[in-house]
Amino acid sequence: MTNTALSDAVVVSQKKKWGQLALGLLCMISISSPQYVWALFTRPLMEKLNAPLAEIQITFSILIILQTFFSPIQGKLIDRFGPRKLIAVGTVLTGLSWMLVARMESLMELYLYYGVLGGLGTGIVYIGVVGLMVRWFPEKRGFATGMVAAGYGMGAVLTTFPITSSLAAKGLENTLWQFGLIMAVVGFIASQGLRAPQASTAQSADVPHNVSSKNFTSREMLRQPLFWLMFVMMTMMSTSGLMVTSQMAIFAGDFGITSVTVLGMAALPLAMTIDRFMNGLTRPVCGYISDRIGREKMMFIAFGLEGCAMTLWLLCKDDPLLFVLLSGLVFFGWGEIFSLFPATLTDTFGTRFATANYGWLYISQGIGSIFGGPLAALLYQHTSSWGLVFACAITLDIVCALLALLVLKPWRSRFIQQLKVNI
Repeated sequence: MTNTALSDAVVVSQKKKWGQLALGLLCMISISSPQYVWALFTRPLMEKLNAPLAEIQITFSILIILQTFFSPIQGKLIDRFGPRKLIAVGTVLTGLSWMLVARMESLMELYLYYGVLGGLGTGIVYIGVVGLMVRWFPEKRGFATGMVAAGYGMGAVLTTFPITSSLAAKGLENTLWQFGLIMAVVGFIASQGLRAPQASTAQSADVPHNVSSKNFTSREMLRQPLFWLMFVMMTMMSTSGLMVTSQMAIFAGDFGITSVTVLGMAALPLAMTIDRFMNGLTRPVCGYISDRIGREKMMFIAFGLEGCAMTLWLLCKDDPLLFVLLSGLVFFGWGEIFSLFPATLTDTFGTRFATANYGWLYISQGIGSIFGGPLAALLYQHTSSWGLVFACAITLDIVCALLALLVLKPWRSRFIQQLKVNI
């Protein structure tokens, strides 16, 4: 006698999980613009508020800090009240932040609307969608988290040119109002289809052997030294990537790249376009490979690749074509942290509290953003050379690659095996 009911359930769950991935991807795309098209608004905002660039840029820092440092609280709320309600709130807050900025008259309003509301809104959606995907795809966590992370990293490609045209034709206020409304509506509609999987659905596929048999609460996880190793590693990789990528336009000018063309196009914009694409592409690609060869092996390859690419980048700084091509390779070696680390964390500490748990790990990205940009600028200021900046970033990459293979891999294997023995 065949168990047709079970077979039907598995088929339905497959349809459901891919539908959830599509909706999660759409939610991520809807909230990607506040971070990735911010540069388009800086000059119009300076003119509207008659404020210097440094004061305008505080807005972006608030956005990133609120997005990352509040993620544990946001993740806990999502685990408690469900993804649909909280992610819907996040998408509406994100769109509303732009709509309110369209009517603001002061710097404080800009900080509150774009920075605070936008940071909280995008943080809720980002943590919520990633946490949902690791639960729906126990056998393809790397790929699933990579896909939705790519939606966040590359989603602004869909809005960059339309927003640029709208700013020129309609002005700042109309652009913010219209695109804020679009973001809120699209994100809200997509969020209404999101659901957390049932326990039986989440386990219907074959789960790899190196996955934890216990669901750790955040409090239990924070007591594990293994978690803090992952936290330090993700902080190192965030710092390394941002030390270089956040200063790219400045050192490209020092290297003489901004004044030349490559393949008939200005070298710097071409490099930045390639970088955005590669930064998104690497997330599902490396996640997919990690599902097959193991998380730590993929970390070793990707982190080592970034270190080698940065070394060649510095050595070939006088060749515009190689500068452009190697910049894409650097971004390919960096962006995968947003698929590999959440997948590894959930493999290790279970799916039940995955969203809240990843919220704690995601703080490392905020720390990296604080260390990366200012630290690189400070090193350059004191040395008048980019050599030490690159040396620090390359060292962090290589050390982290070795930690993944020589420390994290055996430690995590022993940890999971011990959990199975204690059941």
